[in-house]
Amino acid sequence: MSIPQIDLKRQHEALRAELMEAAARVLDSCRFVLGPEVQTLERELAALCGARLGVGTGSGTDALLLALKAVGVVPGDEVITSAFSFVASATTVVMAGATPVFVDVDPATYNLDPAQVERAITPRTRAVVPVHLYGQPAAMDAICDLARAHRVAVVGDAAQAVGAAYGGRPVAAWGDVSILSFYPTKNLGGCGDGGMVLTTRDDVAERVRLLRDHGAPRRYTHVELGGCSRLDELQAALLRVKLKRLPQWNERRRAIAAHYSAALAGLPLGLPIEQAPAHHIYHQYTVRSAKREALAAALAAREFPVATQAAAEVLCLPCFPELTDLEVAEVVEAVKRSVAEVM
Repeated sequence: MSIPQIDLKRQHEALRAELMEAAARVLDSCRFVLGPEVQTLERELAALCGARLGVGTGSGTDALLLALKAVGVVPGDEVITSAFSFVASATTVVMAGATPVFVDVDPATYNLDPAQVERAITPRTRAVVPVHLYGQPAAMDAICDLARAHRVAVVGDAAQAVGAAYGGRPVAAWGDVSILSFYPTKNLGGCGDGGMVLTTRDDVAERVRLLRDHGAPRRYTHVELGGCSRLDELQAALLRVKLKRLPQWNERRRAIAAHYSAALAGLPLGLPIEQAPAHHIYHQYTVRSAKREALAAALAAREFPVATQAAAEVLCLPCFPELTDLEVAEVVEAVKRSVAEVM
């Protein structure tokens, strides 16, 4: 049996009638840019994620770039982020004119290690970007305490963590601002690109609104240099259909993860750990094996040993809501057979 890493066709088949109705609603309205669908989605996601304000953007990458600029990151600044993340966690810092400062990760969660964050803070540090990798929030209590003590902003990268929580609080309730990605493979994925900035700070939301729309507070009035990064009405309408299912989908992911963890226990594999008080939503169920591949570079390994070793050893098992119990069992058996062959 060939099992895909994710199968959006199954998801869309189950929602086809509602998705088509949502698309028709937008076509009939002839409101395609910054209309009621975007505004409603912004409110709905802000409420779900523990923020007061949401600002839709053209992608998760743009959301992170605009969030960094909105908290005051400028050329010459330093921004601390994870050495084990998607490239956009660092490239957005460079695009804002600042310097990314990488720190290593906690070996259990692959998220930022607060102790190493503290050692990396300098007078030039403007922000810390904790990445909630694979759907598990970083240690936001410790990171936010450090940030307050040193007067730096916390910009949470929740691209993989929509619906996750830490200490009973949704991810966007922590720090100055958080971002989401609606790339199609995410837990809440669109039918194209999209992203959102979430915050409780009026000044941050206002700045992001300006930056996403040519620096214009109103039509044809431009008060600063901005770009064009607007979440469009069609994507927002489709996302609102899926948003109603997100809690159910995330719980299904957690159930699959629990099955994997119980069935694969005892094998010579590193299995994901939900480290309290985090509420993991398993964007990926990622196992680790020392025999995956050799380390890419000895120098990188010496600089960031945990992140580099993790990058060379982790593997993601299929973990999407439409995965059947039969397929979960087949994955478990395939892992057991493969481990027996190579270990």
